Amino acid sequence: MGVPAMSPLPSQLKQALVNCDALVVEADITLPFSSQSLPQEPVIPLTEQLNEEQWQTFDKICQECRLNSHDLVKFPAWQVGLTLQQKQAYLLGLRPEFGIDHQLLTLAHQCNQSVITLETPEQQLALLTELPNQGLPLLIDSLAHWRKNARQIQQMIDWWLTKSHSSDSPLPSLSRGFSHPLHQRLIVQRNQQWAAHLLQLPAGRYLVAVGALHLTGPHNLIELIHSPSARTLL
Repeated sequence: MGVPAMSPLPSQLKQALVNCDALVVEADITLPFSSQSLPQEPVIPLTEQLNEEQWQTFDKICQECRLNSHDLVKFPAWQVGLTLQQKQAYLLGLRPEFGIDHQLLTLAHQCNQSVITLETPEQQLALLTELPNQGLPLLIDSLAHWRKNARQIQQMIDWWLTKSHSSDSPLPSLSRGFSHPLHQRLIVQRNQQWAAHLLQLPAGRYLVAVGALHLTGPHNLIELIHSPSARTLL
């Protein structure tokens, strides 16, 4: 997701898309997704999973997002966590169509550029549905880091919109916002899988667009690709 000021994309990025052999993204989010893929297992109500303090925090955040906490308890915890994160982004002015990956995919399809996906929608869904306790750790982390995540979103927007930094300037330092097990599962393990995928591609020029948390911190995707054991992508 992104803000309107992030569109259109910089001319250098558009040119890189035109000149590359393929655009590589996490998944093609411009394609329709069927909710029929959602698992049909009994939901553990949040009222049975959250303690009193967690519920008060949850209810307060729901009020802030203009959502009814009691309407959300019928959904699995991972889905509630994502709903809150999406609502927070909307309140901060972000919209899907202004996201960098969405804009790149739209342009790629318009100019018939090849698109390579690192994951399928089914794989991404499995990441969430296979989390412990129906994704309760994801929801609890979202509640615990609510304010920090909002500041981090604004930090990333400001970084993207700043014209003074050079094209090779590093990303700002980003806190992971996840517990260690969740960070390992959602970030580190996927980085390792993606790096292996990228390094198996034929030699060529690839434009890779993934989430910022995959590009910063230990075991980030760039670091893994350029590790001594990895062959160089041309």
